[in-house]
Amino acid sequence: MKSYDVAVIGSGPGGYVAAIRCAQLGLKTAIIEKYNTLGGTCLNVGCIPSKALLDSTHHYHDALAHFAEHGIEIPGEIKVNFKQMIARKQGVVDQTTKGIEFLMDKNKIDVYHGLGSFIDATHIKVAGETESKIEAKHTIIATGSKPASLPFIKLDKERVITSTEALSLTEIPKHLVVIGGGVIGLELGQVYRRLGAEVSVVEYLDRIIPGMDGALSRELTKVLKKQGMKFYLSHKVTAVDRKGKQVTVKATGKKGEEVVLKGDYCLVSVGRKPYTEGLNAQAAGVKLNERGQVEVDAHLKTSAPNIYAIGDVVKGAMLAHKAEEEGVLVAEIIAGQKPHIDYNLIPGVVYTWPEVAAVGKTEEQLKEAGIGYKTGVFHMRALGRSRASMDTDGFVKILADAKTDEVLGVHMIGARVADLISEAVTAMEFRASAEDIARMSHAHPTYAEAVKEAALAATDNRPLHL
Repeated sequence: MKSYDVAVIGSGPGGYVAAIRCAQLGLKTAIIEKYNTLGGTCLNVGCIPSKALLDSTHHYHDALAHFAEHGIEIPGEIKVNFKQMIARKQGVVDQTTKGIEFLMDKNKIDVYHGLGSFIDATHIKVAGETESKIEAKHTIIATGSKPASLPFIKLDKERVITSTEALSLTEIPKHLVVIGGGVIGLELGQVYRRLGAEVSVVEYLDRIIPGMDGALSRELTKVLKKQGMKFYLSHKVTAVDRKGKQVTVKATGKKGEEVVLKGDYCLVSVGRKPYTEGLNAQAAGVKLNERGQVEVDAHLKTSAPNIYAIGDVVKGAMLAHKAEEEGVLVAEIIAGQKPHIDYNLIPGVVYTWPEVAAVGKTEEQLKEAGIGYKTGVFHMRALGRSRASMDTDGFVKILADAKTDEVLGVHMIGARVADLISEAVTAMEFRASAEDIARMSHAHPTYAEAVKEAALAATDNRPLHL
């Protein structure tokens, strides 16, 4: 039986990053992965493949909607080779997962393929093609999450599908009904809307992306409606039935009115739930809460003193980069260091186009907490760079403390804001004021100028270009 300083169960972004950091710190490390490929949900059936399809369909949409205005003429009809699009997506996934294999080899991390389950707090069984057992002084649980559903919905994974199946369809839906107006449903909804599908989104709450600032929700709704997506907000789904190639979704509105939607596919996108199946956590003395999450303390230690848990399987936002930060934190704690994470400064992103990104407090949260704040807003349409690229939807909103001018939250919708949000994270990490950002030189012409202008608006209400 091989012995390790650290065993990591799960090879998603949290798990593989934790393993790498452990190895960097001189700890003998093993990683256990249930599936044949490394990378977890994010690399295989989540972040990476969805971005590949978003980028492919963005090119197609641009060719149809904008090339002529740019002076680009393409003879003949522009067509979608959907089979090739899916194949390219898979190629990106394969290349990325192979990159993780390379990193494991480079860092001398032993990889075990099979279901990892605790025998006790220091021994783990790996049930794969062959069964093996390992010993570990410390274990990091990074088993992630899987798509959630509603109790009355039968997921047949053919017509009533999750995000996993939506990433590998063999045809473009005629009418895709999306249950859930969160990040995953909107991103995949936009993919298929661009390809010509009718897309209807049914959301139980009164707005989409409900965890983000209300202004972002309103703007994204307006933009996606303009792109042809239909929304049924404040609607509770009551039934999902499939007959042959048709799926019927019934939902009830706020006033009790029933809406019946008939499509050829239904994407159930109502969130994700922690995955601990087969882990045998109780054998190691690891407690789960009523939501199925692994219970951890402020340092991500479980009820077993030598076992930690990170990522989607514990409380907090289910984000790959949150899992990565937690993986690094736990590795450094095991090595005797004293790292920290500021969860308030972990950004959230929606990769629709326009993109949506945010960090810090929303306006609704500041109001609820009774914190006085100032607001600075700058619209993308006022930027020369946005007009040049025909990406004029959206804005940047900065919320700053009314007394100290410290930036409390930054909320963006527009071109490339998934990248721009890092500027806000950096500023807030160093507790910058709105005036600090306003006085920094931003290259012209760039989308980033909107951040400076919003900071000017928050400082003295003096944007230069609005």
